[in-house]
Amino acid sequence: MKTIALYLLTIATFIHSANAAEKFGRQESASGIKHSFLIAGPETVLVGEDGEVKWRTQGYARDAFVLKNGNVLASISNTAKEINPQGEVVWSYKLAPENKELGTAVRLDNGNTLVVERGVKPRLLEVTKSGEIAVEVPLEPETNNFHMQTRMARKLPNGNYLVPHLLAFKVKEYQPDGKVVATIKTDLEELGGREAENWPFTAIRLANGRTLVNLTHGNKTVEFDADGNVVWKVTNQDVDGRFADPCGGQRLANGNTIICSYAQRNPNKPKLFEVTPDKKVVWEFFHPTARAHEVHVLSTNGTKEGFLK
Repeated sequence: MKTIALYLLTIATFIHSANAAEKFGRQESASGIKHSFLIAGPETVLVGEDGEVKWRTQGYARDAFVLKNGNVLASISNTAKEINPQGEVVWSYKLAPENKELGTAVRLDNGNTLVVERGVKPRLLEVTKSGEIAVEVPLEPETNNFHMQTRMARKLPNGNYLVPHLLAFKVKEYQPDGKVVATIKTDLEELGGREAENWPFTAIRLANGRTLVNLTHGNKTVEFDADGNVVWKVTNQDVDGRFADPCGGQRLANGNTIICSYAQRNPNKPKLFEVTPDKKVVWEFFHPTARAHEVHVLSTNGTKEGFLK
């Protein structure tokens, strides 16, 4: 009951800052699935299960989450920002001047914020509430193309960090001292080799120890075991062409997977879709202009999903 109450309180907090009864796109599901979710992109919008806008902010967001305190943490315009429901920035970290792009922004259990900088000094940082750098991990992206060095990094329960490197075709697990202790290769022959451009974008370590990875230009989502072997994958052949540069994603509590189709321009195709383990599409989100770079699903039919830090 506390979990549901927390979710309802969070959504209620945002309603005060949104326009009344403003709809944002449409959700379709033959089985009646309804989600509330935060969609991050050129415009970052919190959508309720009723399809109404609960909160929104402008500025291109690469990563975004709703926090337990009712604020939104987002990476916007090379700054990690915590924004309250009234639109006020209550915490921020700005990209170091020697670097070029700031991508990841995740609030950790210890209260720090995980960010990743791309540029001449690619690095992963944990930043404290007071703005101090508590952890700095040098990254090995295997390219000087700063825009293609990394995407969405996440901290693991063991204290290490999971970092996708696009042009290296690798998801690397780093210790806090910078040592790479495990690597998942995404240019495997069974996935089409390098010609398929399986650039890893969002990598999620699952509770069973496997890793779920969205592969952008490769237009597929793949689950790897602890040894880097493919144990599950879904491609455009499975979902009637719904993949178009899959960026963000989330594994739901029921085992289904939400996928962002970031480059989708076909109005008859969804910007977000949900696929079951047997590769059936059971939910879709359509919008004429929205672009889904990342997603944070908050609830499904009134039951909380994901995580609130």
